Order: sequence, then C-alpha cells, then structure tokens
Amino acid sequence: MAVVKVDEELCTACGVCSDLCPDVFELNDVAQVKVSEVEGEMLDCAKEAAESCPGEAILIEE
Repeated sequence: MAVVKVDEELCTACGVCSDLCPDVFELNDVAQVKVSEVEGEMLDCAKEAAESCPGEAILIEE
C-alpha cells in the first residue's frame, strides 16, 4: 500500500495526472487526490502520472 499526495504549490494544473489516472486524481484549480491509499494497478497508474508530471508535484510514499 502506498500513499499518494499532490504538492499544490508545485502543481501546474496541466491535467496529465487526471488524464492518465482518473481513478486516483481529479483536476479542479489544481490536481487533487481522490484516493490517497493505492496498490496494484492503481499504484502503477499513480507512478506513471508522477513520472509524467511536469511540475513534479506528485509524491508517492511506499
């Protein structure tokens, strides 16, 4: 199980995370986490979103 967070100060609100992983992230004024504890496929998806984030705003604590 891993914990997913978004650093709202680093978020550019580009929407990449919510496009790649809509089960975990949603975009309002900035990206927000819908499900903070993930595992399995959702964790893989969250990691892909973190790697794709231009602001490096997604933090995953395993």
